[in-house]
Amino acid sequence: MNALYLALRRRHTSERGQGLVEFAMIVPLFMLLLLGLLEFGFVFDHAMTLNYATREGARSGAAFAAGNATTMPCATSTDVDKHVMAAIQRVLEAPGSPIVLSRIDDIRIYKATSSGSVSGGQENVWEYNPGGGPSVDGANLDFSQTSQGWNACTRDNSWSGGAAPDSIGVSVRYQYQYVTPLAAAMQFFGSVAGGGSLEIADRSIMALNPTD
Repeated sequence: MNALYLALRRRHTSERGQGLVEFAMIVPLFMLLLLGLLEFGFVFDHAMTLNYATREGARSGAAFAAGNATTMPCATSTDVDKHVMAAIQRVLEAPGSPIVLSRIDDIRIYKATSSGSVSGGQENVWEYNPGGGPSVDGANLDFSQTSQGWNACTRDNSWSGGAAPDSIGVSVRYQYQYVTPLAAAMQFFGSVAGGGSLEIADRSIMALNPTD
């Protein structure tokens, strides 16, 4: 009787130990899945904000077509593109926006091909420069133009010769910083590309508003 009791007790202890081992194996995977879902939500929020910002920038650039001097007289490229940048910055700084301006690598305004890529290197690059940008509506932008390859004064928004108006592209590259401990958790499964950051890029293309 005692031998049977001892055997059953050993079996129960063994099953309990096995259950603890299985639990210890499952919990990390469950936590990794949970962190992944949370992090995806944060990444999606950032990506949607960047997408809205590039669309607003492209829409502004299409409306302020330099070819229509009554809409926006053009002396230099910055005279037009500062309004594009202002539209972008308003979205990025809007209440509820998760974007941190200092994490933006660059914003590019470019002449787009039919496939949406840069046409012959014709692009203007803007980079983060807090308070050092051109003035729009009495306030300085937090971005300055660092290179020019597409003079806004040369943009064609007419149907001259049967050719369609130019298309403007706006792109942004952003370094997203992980919010949850996902990056640290992933270290158990190997190195994480980019360390604790992830590059998010977005672009929008629009044809310049035609004058005729």
